[in-house]
Amino acid sequence: MSYRIAGIDVHKRMLAVVLSDVEVDGEYQFERRMFGSNPEQLRSLAAWLVEQEAEEVVMESTAQYWKPVWETLERYWKPLREKRESARRRSGTLHLAQAQSNRGRRGRKRDFADAERLLKRLVARELTLSFVPDAEQRLWRTVTRKKYQLRRERVRLHNQLESLLEEAHIKLSSLVSDLLGASALRMLKALADGETNPAALAALADQKLRATPGSWLLPRIGPSSIQAKAAQKRTRRDVP
Repeated sequence: MSYRIAGIDVHKRMLAVVLSDVEVDGEYQFERRMFGSNPEQLRSLAAWLVEQEAEEVVMESTAQYWKPVWETLERYWKPLREKRESARRRSGTLHLAQAQSNRGRRGRKRDFADAERLLKRLVARELTLSFVPDAEQRLWRTVTRKKYQLRRERVRLHNQLESLLEEAHIKLSSLVSDLLGASALRMLKALADGETNPAALAALADQKLRATPGSWLLPRIGPSSIQAKAAQKRTRRDVP
């Protein structure tokens, strides 16, 4: 009984796919096909693998281009191979190989040759495979990572804003805990519009702001302190 494995060399616009029975004596006999990377072509790839009775699929982790291929096969090919009556233990298995472990000799890159090498090295257990969690866990990882990145970006903007205000001798951060909060943003907008009266700025604060009335009696702010400091920063960046 044959046991067929597919190797996929992933590119941005196309996929080089090879398929071979690995339970044969002698050289592997490869079937070769090219597919596009758009959703319709990826579904055609999944249907072709089902038709050809591919039991396992291995691909290389090329940038981010492998992800749509993986997700399509995980949805349209994997369940059909796993749930059939004659399924073997590893039927429907997707493998993601690290690119470093599939390097060939120097020279011109050949797509089908790379896919064939992937398949051969998988059978010989020479590939370094990456762990890919299930779809739900990948989604939560993406959400958590994005949340962390947004939090870091907010902290960076907060520190950059505080630095600009300190250079302009505006001690707003001594009165509000969050320079990106509602009260601080109203005051910053008024400052940008040219308001320089501390009492007028204090009137924009939220009633719950923890600052005594006396603490708002700051020296009158220059008419263009922020604009001047911002222009100075731009000039420094433009100097070669």
